Amino acid sequence: MTTVSERDTGVSLPGEASYEAATRVFNLVAPARPAAAVTVRTLQDVRAALRFAASERMPVRVHTTGHASATARPMDGALLIRTRMEGAVEIDASRRVARIPAGTLWGAVVEAASAHGLTPPHGSSPDVGVVGYLLRGGMSFYSRKVGLAVNSVRAVELVTADGERRRVDDTTDPELFWALRGAGGGFGVVTAVEVDLFPVAKVITGAAFWPAEHASALLRAWRRWTEDAPWEVATSARVMNLPALPDVPPVLAAGPVLCVDGVVLAESDGDLAVAREQAEDLLGPLRAVAAPVLDTWELTDPAGVLQAHMDPSDPVPIVGDHMLLGEIGDEGAEELLRVLGPGSGSPLVVAGLRQLGGAYAVPPVAGGALGHFDARYAYSGAGVPDGGLTREAILEHCATVRAALAPWDTGRTAPTFVERLDQPQGHLSGDQVATADRVRLRVDPEGLFRHDALPATTALI
Repeated sequence: MTTVSERDTGVSLPGEASYEAATRVFNLVAPARPAAAVTVRTLQDVRAALRFAASERMPVRVHTTGHASATARPMDGALLIRTRMEGAVEIDASRRVARIPAGTLWGAVVEAASAHGLTPPHGSSPDVGVVGYLLRGGMSFYSRKVGLAVNSVRAVELVTADGERRRVDDTTDPELFWALRGAGGGFGVVTAVEVDLFPVAKVITGAAFWPAEHASALLRAWRRWTEDAPWEVATSARVMNLPALPDVPPVLAAGPVLCVDGVVLAESDGDLAVAREQAEDLLGPLRAVAAPVLDTWELTDPAGVLQAHMDPSDPVPIVGDHMLLGEIGDEGAEELLRVLGPGSGSPLVVAGLRQLGGAYAVPPVAGGALGHFDARYAYSGAGVPDGGLTREAILEHCATVRAALAPWDTGRTAPTFVERLDQPQGHLSGDQVATADRVRLRVDPEGLFRHDALPATTALI
């Protein structure tokens, strides 16, 4: 291998501070330990890194924040590229399009777009990287209205294995553009994306929490509301066993709680009255079951959506599982509570259902490899292996939940919700995998990026 004294590429090796910075991940249960690492900020940086990898015969891996590190293949012998491309988010308000450099986090995009009365279909955390979220599908609280976030991508800029900078869209290399949007990666280093924005005036967002003793009645009422809920409203219902930490309100750490959170979208000021009615239709029956111990639902600016879900802001070890479910009915809801609710012994810190339907289920006219979900709910659950709780104990309970929900499991998964490499997963058909592999072979015949593809999205490894 090239010695550490060769600094022209910026590549660093284990033990160096720049290596630790480039390999930092959000999910501490799955640290990244490649043979070498580099943070890239310019096209020249990217090309130098690829030349280095090719000369040393090192496979290339790419990440931004490491939120999905537990889903990554082993990096033994690899060069890990961390993208932190220079430049600010550029908003074209007249076209309702944002150009976003790779490495940008969602909080910066929401802030830039909100100045123009616009917003992107972002995730629930301000600290997640834009590119990985988008190109793996992206499940936004706005997706019931505007569809999967990946459908908002209008162009992708990337550097392929040959060092060529490409800008691809539906007219320039439409086959590669199709593959980039949801086929699992392994095509190059994405340096920027262009994304559609949509208008938003205000949102009603927040979370309400009840003691878990009311969970059965609450979950039944919530599930029935989801059956014909308006597309402008998206919610999740979760059982939470939160630890007693300084940033956790004591009332939420006193025992299991059931949380219903989400977003009601008002695209214009004229939509506010309807939005208030929609919020009351959701929350009124739930508040009638019992008074919440904490209720943060309020009318606010779009930036408030990034705080409603209470995603952790600091790196944490996470072990969990995920499935896409069909209509579970009252029977499925009771099964869910049997393995997650009071008396279940669940070690999961948070577990529950994200409401799908609406535009989630509508295939886009000119979509990519992943464009919609034929499912009613996304289940996800996670625990933190700490304080005597082992990874094995969490996985054992994940298996219990999976068995209980098996009658409603569609067999499909949402890539951004997958929690670990070895869980059952799949969002592409066999024909789609074959098509994606043909694209990979065309743009990367030597397989430099081959191991950067998600599991179940390639037959080349």
